[in-house]
Amino acid sequence: MQRRDLVRAVLWMTGALLSFSAMAVSIRALSGKLRILEILAIRNGSGLAILLVLGGLNPALMRALTTRRLALHVMRNAVHFGSQFLWAVGLTLLPLATVFALEFTMPAHTALLAAMFLGERLTPSRIGVVIFGFLGVLVILRPGLETFQPASLLVLGAAFGYAVSLTQTKALTSTETTFAILLWMNMVQLPLAMLGSDPRAYLALGAADLLAVGAVALSGLASHFCLAQAFRSGDASLVVPLDFMRIPLIALVGWWLYGEPVDAYVFLGAGLIVLGVMWNLRAEAAPKIGIAK
Repeated sequence: MQRRDLVRAVLWMTGALLSFSAMAVSIRALSGKLRILEILAIRNGSGLAILLVLGGLNPALMRALTTRRLALHVMRNAVHFGSQFLWAVGLTLLPLATVFALEFTMPAHTALLAAMFLGERLTPSRIGVVIFGFLGVLVILRPGLETFQPASLLVLGAAFGYAVSLTQTKALTSTETTFAILLWMNMVQLPLAMLGSDPRAYLALGAADLLAVGAVALSGLASHFCLAQAFRSGDASLVVPLDFMRIPLIALVGWWLYGEPVDAYVFLGAGLIVLGVMWNLRAEAAPKIGIAK
């Protein structure tokens, strides 16, 4: 890998990390005045507006939009929306680092779901992801001890929902463009958010809330765009480890803004989860030696 590509990958991942952190902090900041559904409505409404503008500037993007797999789009986005809701509620109840660490159990769920529904093979390293993910969760939650926080189950539910959504997304990519998947995502999720929203609640927002509103509006699309660009610039074996920097970064943000203590068990559990994912990455990247036929 050339030095220029390495620098580009690191810079794009830095943008993704900052976007994910900005989203988390902004949701917590707005939760005092808005309900979670009203915050999600801002995210989906702004995302839809941005995508429609892009589609207007490039009509070819809109021409690729079809309804042939509408049922799967609706199912995927209903699950994804519910996961977003649980994740956002978790942000208001748990330390930020705990939420981000538990979110990284998603690869373990995805490996199992892909084997069950997509027919993907469960290799030893993919089984390792599941085992290390389970051990990491036990370390973070410490069930049965006084430190166990029931709200953590909300984030675990969100991680499982994200894995279901990711599995469905992979099925969609065989026929749908990325633009179509994102556009359907916002078109389906915006009405769901609006159903539980009170438009009058936005009147309570003041000038001091504009930064948080802007961060919610932009960070959702920005995080996924930066992550995609990072993968274009570098191998997964480089990009994914950088993504795990979210945990110490958000721990620092939580300590700085909210005085949240840095929990050694969160980092130990996260380390076990990371170890499983890294093992699987190395195994997947290794050249397969076969017998020529």
